[in-house]
Amino acid sequence: MRGNIAQLMQQAQKMQENLQKAQEELAKIEVTGNAGGGMVSVTLTGRMECRKVRIDPSVLSDPEMAEDLIAAAINDAVNKANTESQSKMGAATAGMPLPPGMKMPGMF
Repeated sequence: MRGNIAQLMQQAQKMQENLQKAQEELAKIEVTGNAGGGMVSVTLTGRMECRKVRIDPSVLSDPEMAEDLIAAAINDAVNKANTESQSKMGAATAGMPLPPGMKMPGMF
C-alpha cells in the first residue's frame, strides 16, 4: 500500500513539474487570428496577452465592418491559443488519470 502512495506522489510531482514547464512554454508562444481574408489580424500569447493588432486601412472606412472583423480576429486568436493550451497541458498530464471535465490550475 505504501509503495502505491509513494508512486502516486512521484507521479503527481512529475505532473506538477510538467505543468509548470507547459505554462512557461505557453507564455512564449504567439498565435495570430485573422478575419476578412487577412484584412485584420490579432496576435496573442498563450496567456491571452495581446501583442499586435494589424488592420488594413481599407477596413477603416466602414467602422461597423472594422468592429466585426476585429472581434472575429480576436475570437480566432483565442481559439488558437486555447487549442495550444489544451495540447500542452494535455501532454503535461499524460498518464495521470483525471476526472472528466476537470481542468488543471493554469488551464485557460
